[in-house]
Parts: sequence; C-alpha cells; structure tokens
Amino acid sequence: MARRSGPRLLDWINTPSHLQFNPFILTGYRPASSVSGCVRSLFYLHNELGNIYIHVLALLTFLVMLPLTIPWDQLGWGHWLGCTHFLACLAPPAGSILYHLFMCHRGGNRVYSHLLALDMCGVWLANSLGAIPMIQCTLLCWPCLRLFALVMYAFLSVMAGWWALTALSTTARLQAFGWQAIARLLVFGIRWLGLGTGAPRSLLCYLRMDALALLGGLVNVARLPERWGPGIFDYWCNSHQIMHFLSVISILQMHAGVIPDLVWAASHDYACPDD
Repeated sequence: MARRSGPRLLDWINTPSHLQFNPFILTGYRPASSVSGCVRSLFYLHNELGNIYIHVLALLTFLVMLPLTIPWDQLGWGHWLGCTHFLACLAPPAGSILYHLFMCHRGGNRVYSHLLALDMCGVWLANSLGAIPMIQCTLLCWPCLRLFALVMYAFLSVMAGWWALTALSTTARLQAFGWQAIARLLVFGIRWLGLGTGAPRSLLCYLRMDALALLGGLVNVARLPERWGPGIFDYWCNSHQIMHFLSVISILQMHAGVIPDLVWAASHDYACPDD
C-alpha cells in the first residue's frame, strides 16, 4: 500500500520538458531520481502510481493465469502458438511497468526515450504476436493463403514497429498500429462470412479485444476526462489509467478467444479437405 510521505512532488510547470506530455495533469510529478529512488516511488503517492499498479496487478495475474489456462497438453502442433500468445499477453504490462516506474530517472530525456521505446515494444509484441494464432486458426484449411497472410502481417508488423518507435506524438503512435488493425479486421471478416475456420465463440472476443484497445487509445489521445477538469484527475481516473485498464481487459478478451481457437485447431487439423 502506498503511503503519502515521500519526496516533494513537482507541478507540471516545474517538471522536465520531456515529461510535460499531458498539460491537464497539473500536480504529483516525481522529482528526478536514481534507480533506487524510482523503485521507492512504489510506496508513496504520485501521479504515475495508478499507471504502475494497474499493470503490476495485471502482470501478476497473467503470470498465474496463463500457465493454468493454456491447455498445453491439448495443443499438439500448436504448442508454439501457445508460446507466442503467452508472450503477447505479458509484454504490454511488463514494458509499461518499466516505463512508468523509471520515467523520472535522473538520466533525463535520453533514458526516457529508451523507456518509451521499451513500452512501445510491449504494445508492438501484443499486436504482432497476438494476431498469429488468430490468423493461423482462421485460415487453417487454406495453407497457401495462411502463409501469405502471415508473411504480409509480419511485413506490416515490422513497419508498425518502425512507425511506433519513430513517432513524435501520442496520436502518431496510435496511428502506427492502424494497418495491423485493418489486417486483423480482414481476417475477422473472412471468419464472419463463414469462409474461415475456428472456435465459434472466439470471433466476438477478438472484436471486443480490438474495440477496447481502440477505445483506450482514443481516450488517451483525447486526454479525457482530465481535459474537462485540469487538476481534478491528477492522481486517479485520468485518461492514461483508463487506457491501461481497457488494455488489460482487451488482453483478457484476446486470451478468451485464442484458447478455444487453439484447442479447436488442434482437434480439427486433419479434418480439413485436401487442396
């Protein structure tokens, strides 16, 4: 439990320029700190505490839940897909925790840039690796089309990673993952039209997954609700915390769709008609 005592916190106007990305969060900024000082910030109240703990709790939950709910013994050839899914679920909260915990490091903008890149890599892995089981299972009976789709998605993923790492704004970072989202929607459309395969209930989970992720990104870009009341949401319930919460629910929706898909694919692998 965080305590209120700690170093004197800064107002927005006095915080380093590279941390002044949300002008509607007016107070609660940590001073420049050493590594140990950043770690100690886990135990006092500041405006990044909610962001850190949302993903700490998510990461701990995933570390317990994923090994227990991924049916490794049923996956057969799909064992590697279970591994990609495992990494896709863990990467976003892990990267986010490091970013938010150490973003006030006294190394300044140089350290901050590396941490932001690490955070983006976590998001990128979720978007890139997370879609592989969906594509694999949807196009299970179309091996040539499946290979083409996987190669094209890999190409889009490389481009998305480059765009995200070189983006100069929150809006640009959200847009970097747009083509991946469009590609996933095409795959979902194939399944919805009955041309693809997979577990019957997985498609709705995937649609909810992308809808929640998009909603979280838009809330973060719009800086709502703190835009409506600057200073009111400095510590709790601001846009970035809402985005974090929605991203966790989005990952849970991905998990709820991928697991039945993998089990379905493992049991139907040899039921596909010959090409």
